[in-house]
Parts: sequence; C-alpha cells; structure tokens
Amino acid sequence: MSSVDQLIARTLGIAPDQVTDDLEYQSVREWDSLGHVGLMVALEEAYGVPVDDELILELRTVAAIRAFAERGGAVSGPAPAPPPAGTGTGTGTATVHRGLEGVRFDRTAVTRIDGANGVLEYRGYSIHDLAGQASFEEVAHLLVHGGLPDAAALEAFGKELRARRDLPAPVVGLARSLAGAPPMEALRTLVSALGSFAAVRRDGDETYDEALEAGIGLIARVPLLVAAHHAFRSGREFTLPTGETSYAETFLTALLGERPSPAAVRFVEKGFIVHADHSSNASAFTARIAIGCRSGMAAALTAAVAAFAGSVHGGAAERAVRLVDEVGEAGNAERYVADLQRQGRPVMGFGHRVYRTEDPRVRHLRETVVELSEECGDHSGLEILDAVAAAMRPYGRHGVAPNVDLYAGLAYRLLGLPDDLAVPLFVIGRTAGWVAQALEQHANNVLIRPLLEYVGPRGLPYPGAAG
Repeated sequence: MSSVDQLIARTLGIAPDQVTDDLEYQSVREWDSLGHVGLMVALEEAYGVPVDDELILELRTVAAIRAFAERGGAVSGPAPAPPPAGTGTGTGTATVHRGLEGVRFDRTAVTRIDGANGVLEYRGYSIHDLAGQASFEEVAHLLVHGGLPDAAALEAFGKELRARRDLPAPVVGLARSLAGAPPMEALRTLVSALGSFAAVRRDGDETYDEALEAGIGLIARVPLLVAAHHAFRSGREFTLPTGETSYAETFLTALLGERPSPAAVRFVEKGFIVHADHSSNASAFTARIAIGCRSGMAAALTAAVAAFAGSVHGGAAERAVRLVDEVGEAGNAERYVADLQRQGRPVMGFGHRVYRTEDPRVRHLRETVVELSEECGDHSGLEILDAVAAAMRPYGRHGVAPNVDLYAGLAYRLLGLPDDLAVPLFVIGRTAGWVAQALEQHANNVLIRPLLEYVGPRGLPYPGAAG
C-alpha cells in the first residue's frame, strides 16, 4: 500500500482495502465534511503544500488524491471542472447529492447566507446590525411579516405577543407530568399538545391566515412551555409574568421565578436574535416538508423541534459546553484538540455545513460571554474556549471555524442554568424563523418529494415460488 493510501485510511479511520480509485467524498460515512477537512490538513502536513478552496474541490476522490501525491503535492494544470457539491456514489445513470448538499430546492426571501464570506442577513438586514440594535420583537416581525415594523406596528405586535402568552390548563398539567423528562423531549410533546387546542378548521386545511395566527401564537407560547417545564422539574410552581415586559425579560422571569439582571436579558435577547433563522437547515427543511403536506403550523413546528433535538443539529449546543469540563484548563487545549483529531472525533463547537469562515453569529455571543464573565467574576470558561479556538486555527482555513454553539452553552451556564436548557433556548429564538419558513412554503407550496437512487438487488425470486 502506498504512503498516500495509508494516509487516507489512517485519517478517515477506514480499512485499507476500502481505499480504491472509486472511493469519493461522502461515499462512506467516515468521509463526511469533517473527515474531508481532516484529510486536507493531513495532506498539507505530508506534502508541505497549502490546500486552497480550489484544490479542495479537486481532491474529492481517491484517484485525484493519488494523482496529487504522484505530483509530489504540486498543483496540477487547469483543474478539471469540480463535481457538483455533495456528489456521492451513483450507478452512472444519475448523480446523487448525498444529504442534498449543494442542492437548491426552492427560492426564498427570508434569509441570505454567504458561507464563503461569513454573511448572514434576515430579509436583507445584516445580523450584525440586528444583534447590535434591534429587539427580538422587531426581528420576529421582520421574519414573519416581511419587514421591520415602525413604532405603531411594533407596539401592536408586542401587544399581540403578550395577549397570546396564555397556556391552556391541560398543557400546563402535561408540563407538570413531564417534569422528569429531558427538556427537549418535553418541549416536543408540549408543542404538539398546543396544536390540539387550535381553533377548529372548517375544511381540514389550514389557510395562510390561520397558519400565521397559529405561528404567532407559537412564538408567544414556546418560551413559556420551556419555562413551565423547568419550573416543575425544579420543584416550584409555574407563574405567568404580568405587565408589559419585553419578550426576553418575560421568558427569563418565568424561567427563573424572579426578575433577571439586565445583563442576562441582554444576552438572552441577543441569543434569540442570532438564532432566529438560518435558511434551509435540517429543522427548517423538516418544517417545510410538514407544512407542505398541509399538516398545519403546529405539526410543522413539532416536526422541526424533533429534528432540531438531534445531536448533530441543535443538540450540538449542549455538547459544546462540555468542552469546558473536558479540557479543564486553557493549557490543555492543544493536547485536547490533538487527541480528538487522532481519534477522528470532532471538536464540538467548530465547523458548519455552510460557512467556510467563522460563523458571523459567534462574535455576538462571545461578547455577551465576556460581559457575563465579568459580572460573575469567573473567566476560566472563556479562557478555555478561546484556547481551544486558537488550537483549531489550522482547521479554520478549511471551514472548521468556531460556530454558534461554541460560546452559547457557556453563557447559559454563567446565568446559572443547567446545560440541558441550551437547546430549548436555541429553539425559542428559532421558532420565529421556522414560522417564517413555513409561511413562505405555505404561500407558494409544492409537495417536497425527492428521489433515492436504488442500488440494492433486483428481481430476486421469492423462496419456494414456482419456477
């Protein structure tokens, strides 16, 4: 076996006999996006050549990597046209885009992402301007209604959200009965239960206006579902806050059972804003599929919550905060990263399917972690995460840079919240985006029905059948 074949097998953690010319990016589980970046870094180290974005697109098959090695790492002449993003195995009759990577299934006016340049905009407005200046109510209005509200519209929208804070008594009782359940499992069940108390629809299909009404109701109530469940599992009664407090302050008051600090409110509001939408991620796609089937807004958001709970989607936020405990102190960061890389395991809080540079949401969450660390007089967690980020810089050139999860979990911990609330708090902000995405799908619907390329056996005789 050649040295480059050994490098491929070792880096991807696959058997040597799997390293054939036919093996390509995403054709096996081990050669996923993170595995590809690890392989590019290993090639850089072995041949002393920086692998730029153009070369990354070329080196997507074992055959191309072997040719690269034969050239001694020299860059080839005019590169062949790269295969479509996400291309995996196929039969020769069709191109398969595993995970639908690089596939645009529709058009949207909700959120724009430029992954190469780290740009995130909601309906044309930069996340940096929104996180720095807007309230969450303004952002929710922008996403759901299509534009920033003027003063009168903002007051009316805030009043509408406050009017929809009520939770049906049976749903509160269900939250009490689920006190022993993990927060995301409870939230999924409670969102589904809310759908049972929606107004009866005349013809079985939810109209756009009914979907809008249901969506705004969910934006208002999802925070209170999280707060009610947390109150009951903490051994206290759930109390619905009164008065004209902001969306973020209302939630924190209900969650904590007491008035929160201004710094806590600022962080939670900023967190809701940066988490509010992220185009067609797995959970938003799930919401679109469900409402595209005319299942209704509550069903669409229940499906989105279920998808978001997965460990490689929203669930990563809870796992990222464990970095602080696993690393222990800032001086251990380089060894920690090196150990995980040798094991072929990801470093949580890094990498994104879209961004090729740092996630633009990161700076805003880190700023609030700095503020909360000052308020608590504890900088150790921040120092650890910053040290891990420094150790990961060699991978940042290939898109494995800090993502939105890295600092979020630590901020919640600094607020005195348990780690398992990191994902539900992410959901609260994301609810506005899911509603906006579902409404856009509803307004111009087409049933989402992709195909699978069949590669199994054909024409097998049934055992015992007559010849």
